[in-house]
Amino acid sequence: MKKIVLAYSGGLDTSIILRWLQENYKAEVIAYTSDIGQIIDKKKIILNAKKLGVKKIIIENLKNIFVKDYVFPMIRAHAVYEGVYLLGTSIARPLIAKRQIAIAKKFKAFAVSHGATGKGNDQVRFELGYAYFSKKKIKIIAPWREWNLQSRADLIHYAKKNKIPIPKDKKGAPPFSVDDNIFHTSTEGKVLENPKNSAPEFIYQRTVSPLKAPNKLTKVKITFKNSDPVAVNGKKLSPEKLLNKLNILAGKNGIGRVDLVENRFIGIKSRGVYETPGGTLLYTAHRAMESVTLDKETTHKKESIMPEYAKLVYNGYWFSKKRLKLQKLIDKKRSQVSGDIVLSLYKGNITILSRRTKNKAYSMKKVSFEENKTFNKKKVENFINFHSKQLNKA
Repeated sequence: MKKIVLAYSGGLDTSIILRWLQENYKAEVIAYTSDIGQIIDKKKIILNAKKLGVKKIIIENLKNIFVKDYVFPMIRAHAVYEGVYLLGTSIARPLIAKRQIAIAKKFKAFAVSHGATGKGNDQVRFELGYAYFSKKKIKIIAPWREWNLQSRADLIHYAKKNKIPIPKDKKGAPPFSVDDNIFHTSTEGKVLENPKNSAPEFIYQRTVSPLKAPNKLTKVKITFKNSDPVAVNGKKLSPEKLLNKLNILAGKNGIGRVDLVENRFIGIKSRGVYETPGGTLLYTAHRAMESVTLDKETTHKKESIMPEYAKLVYNGYWFSKKRLKLQKLIDKKRSQVSGDIVLSLYKGNITILSRRTKNKAYSMKKVSFEENKTFNKKKVENFINFHSKQLNKA
């Protein structure tokens, strides 16, 4: 019997897709779940898949790989889409797509499938990943672009007909669409679709309101080695445990919330509320670390290429030659970025308290107001005169 590898969450939508694939392709469906730190109920996933007749259920723990090989490179690049979005959903899809293709090859499946809707970015991210690793030898099935189910009511009717359990919050009005992993949580839909509406407090899952955060400072020290974080408060941690630790510290202090109306790759605008507590700390700390370890030209070069890098990640081009080329450029001097950053966290705010490094890019003698012997004033005058002449040039 021919086989399909489905990216399966165990929830309503992917359970409906699973049954639909069985009916319409007369195929055996392999249910595949990547554990990248999302809220996950393994027993539920296995139970729901078995009820639908699935024989092969694969759940992989990819948290460390996800943080080390996907999140950390983005932090090194300071990747931020449209000024505020730290790309938490965008970066998850390439890894899932890569593993789906690997499993499809292992079990000789003729196709892979995902549950991304026809309006979203995720369909692009999944399918560009599939295309890169399968070279179009494996068929891609995108149910939301193929089936005749047009609304949430259609899905509920299909679920009832096929005896697929319907969560209580999904009866009637459409639910919020929630996506999460160890790096972030995103919430979309319902009241958020109208940008004039404030986001209700109850949608936030991993950050407290800054108003309810502790009335005292929380200090945290992050240690970097070769541009990657390796320790928190002096304790060495694995990538997964390090990010989890920072998520808890930042979340308790109301740090990491973003309410964004973004421009999707496919051409429509969308509003999302994102929570990236630990990632926000890492982003801030890494920038502070580079401010004392990298020279001006390297720093400014990174700033100039970051928007393009972020757009590539957002659009699903993680495995593209262009992103890899930019990453190589970004990482060229990563060996210089080592040391400690001490931060204070307070009611949604982050303050840099100290930067400590053995790197000599920062010179106390040159910046000191008490020491001017090492600084040539005549050179400064010539420098200004030169740039004065540039003002009238195109």
